[in-house]
This record gives sequence, structure tokens and C-alpha cells, in this order.
Amino acid sequence: MKKLMSMVFAAVLFLAQFVGVTHVSIAADQLEGWHMVPKILQNINPPTFPNKTFDITDFGAVGDGMTKNTEAFKKAIKAAHDAGGGIVNVPKGVYLTGAIHLLSNVNLHVTKDATIKFSQDPNDYLPVVKTRFEGVELMNYSPLIYAYQQKNIAITGEGTLDGQGDNEHWWPWKGSSEYGWEEGMPNQANDSNLLGEMAANGVPVNERVFGAGHYLRPNMIQPYESENVLIQGVTIKNSPMWHIHPVLSENVTIDDVTIVGHGPNNDGIDPESSKNVLIENSYFENGDDCIAIKSGKNEDGRRVNTPSENIVIQNNHMADGHGAVVIGGEMSGSVYNVFARNNVMDSPNLDRVLRIKTNSYRGGTVDGVFLKNNKVKSVGEAVIRINTVYDNDDGLGGHIATIRNVEVKNLQSSGGKYGILIDGDARSPIENLRIYNSKMDGVQIPYSVNNLGSAELKHVVINGSSVTTEDLLGK
Repeated sequence: MKKLMSMVFAAVLFLAQFVGVTHVSIAADQLEGWHMVPKILQNINPPTFPNKTFDITDFGAVGDGMTKNTEAFKKAIKAAHDAGGGIVNVPKGVYLTGAIHLLSNVNLHVTKDATIKFSQDPNDYLPVVKTRFEGVELMNYSPLIYAYQQKNIAITGEGTLDGQGDNEHWWPWKGSSEYGWEEGMPNQANDSNLLGEMAANGVPVNERVFGAGHYLRPNMIQPYESENVLIQGVTIKNSPMWHIHPVLSENVTIDDVTIVGHGPNNDGIDPESSKNVLIENSYFENGDDCIAIKSGKNEDGRRVNTPSENIVIQNNHMADGHGAVVIGGEMSGSVYNVFARNNVMDSPNLDRVLRIKTNSYRGGTVDGVFLKNNKVKSVGEAVIRINTVYDNDDGLGGHIATIRNVEVKNLQSSGGKYGILIDGDARSPIENLRIYNSKMDGVQIPYSVNNLGSAELKHVVINGSSVTTEDLLGK
């Protein structure tokens, strides 16, 4: 039967090439999604670069930690780009800079004893650029490293990228006393609300101008509408907000990076409306989600209408974070085909292993999430959590999410308040949750389920007792 289904799937893919279909949805009870992974990986080809080196010190850079080197980076990147591509080398030293904008065919290579330290002055990230803030497009401060509509770009090496976010810079804009905000100080709340209103009212993106005088934090590394992206080897820390944020980009490889940041919304990697993304061999220690897959928020996400799809997450180590593998909450453009295997999650400060979250204002579809062979040494709140009434949802938004075809195999975990925590919307129950050959120990509450439409459990043991399909569905 499996051989027959494989032949059917191959035929569907063959036909899809000729009719322009980019997303093929086949029910998980018909075919295991893992058959798709070799093809996805085959389509992700890291860029290569001409063997030409452009050392930033030849363009006036000084690695004393005090001299601002924004112009030196700009000149070196342009020279490499104009020469047909090459390696912009950052040698030993500490290089202070404002925004770095990558161009096609350029590899920014940060050597082992080098640190790029980003300015704490917001004016060094002007003029504004087209970007996203929490799933909504706008003109805002430039991300610290930014690429717009570029091809074949990379950040490599064993050096460090330090965003210098702290309780005196960037982080207080969150508006939380935990991160340095005090009564009377500015924060992002008014600007965030204004941006949401602009999007709801259809204000053109080029008229949603924030930046100077506003308090929406930029992300650290953001390839925007770019192709063939490689981020490899570097240590990335203390972003103003999210650390690595590919938006509307395709063929992205993130390999062997270390991401450490305990600030507000300090997510590790957030692929948003992006296709063919590989995240592997990396270490996460974050103040928010380790990996959060997104596709735009509310009206703006539906306007852009571009899903995230074909995301492969493998051989990573997730320590601190709100969630290890998270989908949402900004997922109005939908998410398809997420695969996570052979990862280790290990910290009492890691709240959840798999989390899917949305609500009736954000909506969207999640179709095809597959986890296997993941080991959870320690977790805080829930091993598996699916929530379609997230963020104080009153159910009046009118955009009911669809969550289906979620499969977890060969999971071993320890700790947590809940083993399985499901809180769906009665108007669209979660469908086809499958859990196989999994063991969860040390859980306070084995499962809590609301509005789960269909499921299949085989060989699932929680706290030493078997949990069946009938248990989870309340039958």
C-alpha cells in the first residue's frame, strides 16, 4: 500500500510541475510526509562565491571597538558585488557599525577572532527600509543586517555578531519593567496599535512610515524577498528583537549557528512567508521561541497571502525558550510542510516542544507538521500544545484557523505540566493529530483536550500508563 501511495504522490508532484502548483496537500493518513524531505533538501542549494577577497580594513575599517565602520562595510560589500561577487572578510578585532546591507553574490565572512558590534544608536539604522514588524509590512528602522531582493548572499565564519540589545538600549521599547522600561518612558504599544490600524484600513506600505520618533524594534538579520541565502558558523547574540528573520525568501540554509539572547521577543529563527528553509546543527538559548514559523498577521498577512512551506529542522539543540518548534502566532498566510527530526530540547526554561498558536483574527491553515526522533530532556509547560484561541481571543474575529495533519513519532520527554494540551475552536476542530511510539515522563497532567476532531495514538505512554486514541477523544 505504501508503495502504491508513493507512486501516487510522485505522479501528483510530476503533474504539479506543469500546472504551477507550489503546495501539494495529501492527507497524512494516506502518505507519510517524510517522503517529501529528500526533494525539499535537493532544492535547497547553498550559494557559492568567487574566490576573491575584500578585506574591510582595506576600505578603512578599524577594529578597535570604538571607530564606527558603517561606511567601510558599505564600500567593501559594493566592491565585491561590482566585481561579480566575492568574500568580504572581517579579520580579528571588534568592529562597531550601523546597518549592514548585503548585495548579491557577497559572502560576509566573520573570522574566528572577529566581532561585529552593532551601534546602539537608532539613527544608525536610518533611512527606513521595507520590513515587517510582527507580521505587518511597514517602512521602519533597518534590520541590523539586511538584504532586499538579493540573490546568493551569505554570512559565514566563526566570529560573533553582537546586537548589543540590553536593558538600556532597544529592549526597554517593549514596555516591560523586566527589560528596563520605567513609567514615563516611551514604548512600542502606541506604534504597534497604529500599524495594525493602518494595515486594517489598507494604507499602502510605503505610507506606513515609522523609524525616527517611533519605537518598533528592528530585527537582527533579515533577508527580504531574497534567494539562495546561507548563514553558517557564526554566533549571534542580543538582538533588539528577533535574531534571524527570513521574509518572503526562498532557499535558505542556516547551519551551525549559536543564537543567544534573553531579551524581549528574542526569538532565534523566524522564517516568515518563506519557502525551502533548512535549519540544522544549531544551538538556541533565547528569551522567546527558539524557532517560530510565521506568515504574516491579520489583514496584512491575508493581503500578502504567502505561506511558509517546506521547512526542515534537524540536529539542533534547543535550551532556553518559550517553545522549541513553534508555528504562529502570526500565521495568517498559512504554513505547510514542517519537518523536525533528531533535535534535543533540554532546559527547564524551555516551555514547550511543539506549539501551534493562532486565533479567530489571525486565522490561517497549518497542514503537515511532522516531528520524529526528538529527545526532550527537560521541558516546563507542555510537550505538545495546539491552541487556536491564542492571545485572549474572544472568538469574534471571523477568520477561523484550520489545523490538520500533525504527526509526532518516537518522542521521549521528561517534565512538563501537560503532556498534550489541545485547545481548539469548536467551529473548526483540530483534525488528524497522530502520535506514535512516544513516551512522556514526569508530567503533572497527562492530557487536556478541547475540540479535537480526529486523532490516532499508537504506543503512547504518559507517566507509565498507556494513552489511547479513545482517551484523547473522550470516547
